[in-house]
Amino acid sequence: MKGKWIEKSKSGTHYVRVPMITFIASLIAVTGLTIMLWSAERGRDTQLQVRQTGDLGALIPSMVGLTQASFDQGNQIQLLENGDQFFPHLLADIAQARQSVHLESYIWWRGEICDQVASALASKAKQGVEVRLLVDASGGHKMEKRLRTLMLNAGVQVRRFHPVRFRNLGRLNNRDHRKLAIIDGRIGYIGGYGIAEQWTGHAQDRDHWRDTGLRVLGPVVNRMQGAFCENWIEETGEIPAGEKYFPHLPAAGRTPAHVAYTSPTGSVSSVQVLYYLAIKAARREILIQNPYLLPDKDAVAAMADAVQRGVKVMVMVPATSATDNAIVQHASHHRFTSLLKNGIRIWEYKPTLLHKKIIVVDGMWSCVGSTNFDDRSFQLNDEISIGVLDPGIAGQLRTAFANDLKFAEERTYQEWTHRSLWHKLIDQLAYLGSSQL
Repeated sequence: MKGKWIEKSKSGTHYVRVPMITFIASLIAVTGLTIMLWSAERGRDTQLQVRQTGDLGALIPSMVGLTQASFDQGNQIQLLENGDQFFPHLLADIAQARQSVHLESYIWWRGEICDQVASALASKAKQGVEVRLLVDASGGHKMEKRLRTLMLNAGVQVRRFHPVRFRNLGRLNNRDHRKLAIIDGRIGYIGGYGIAEQWTGHAQDRDHWRDTGLRVLGPVVNRMQGAFCENWIEETGEIPAGEKYFPHLPAAGRTPAHVAYTSPTGSVSSVQVLYYLAIKAARREILIQNPYLLPDKDAVAAMADAVQRGVKVMVMVPATSATDNAIVQHASHHRFTSLLKNGIRIWEYKPTLLHKKIIVVDGMWSCVGSTNFDDRSFQLNDEISIGVLDPGIAGQLRTAFANDLKFAEERTYQEWTHRSLWHKLIDQLAYLGSSQL
């Protein structure tokens, strides 16, 4: 049986005969693909709810267990504010490395710090230290060829995460957003820092960003090493195993910590569960600083519920004038109305890009890492965050939050509902693509 497609031309009507079975097969294929894409999006509509909550002490075991982590005791954790604190420590520890240096980053752009890190890695490789560098192919596309050549010639194993290749076409939207460094399997660094000049300095101007990271010693470093190795194995097939990479780590301090890291699986991610449970656990105060704040309905409801039970919820994001991605900020603005209406207080940090990704709950538990508060981080990117149960670290982060308030402007519900129609339209249009931002 055959069907007919009609084509018109100046000379008249021509008939192109197409086998009906081909037409039906094409229709089935298009329909199937549409259903697959629809169901993939529907998979993100899982409604989060927790039947029995409790305070932070009661929920910590759940936060650890549900994120497939372990609650490691005996860690020493140091808070590092801005590049002036972060990079000198990192470079000093790399210089002292004896066996291995593992560095993973979403961003590698340009600037003097790129030369310094590349030279430090090359120097250790020449000394016989195993050096592995994993940089996201998208975020690292600005890496200068001369630095890549310098490192490769010195013996550094440089790999790109999901480069543009035919076999990666289905994974190009999955980016490695983790920022990690592990030295000798004993010292770990985690936070929001990329390798670029913007992360140097002390947030003194628009060209130097505000960020936070941690230097970690103790048993939890094994978990950080495991996160690095997960993506290294995916890209290279090499498995760094043995005491050299995962040494027995005795207690280095008194701080309990746990690591949550995630790769896209189609289910609710561990970092999303971690954020949700942290909000549900709060009884007095929640502080959130994040550059890309696009909470879903579950997170908004959880924060609103926290306010109802007497929790002070304070959120800080970069101002549109200071962000590196105005579209994301406008998409975030679309959510401001529901947040403000439910009693969540919001400030916009004005001096420069606020790139910190932190949560502090009840002055006791803190979360620091690479994870943004949006669907891309929860569903599409590889991310990592560390939970720290330490009032000292929480106190330092609270102090930093209070200092940042001096340079931030608070938004109110009354003001926000009266912003211009043009602003509202831009916000709504930007929000349409929120799952990909």
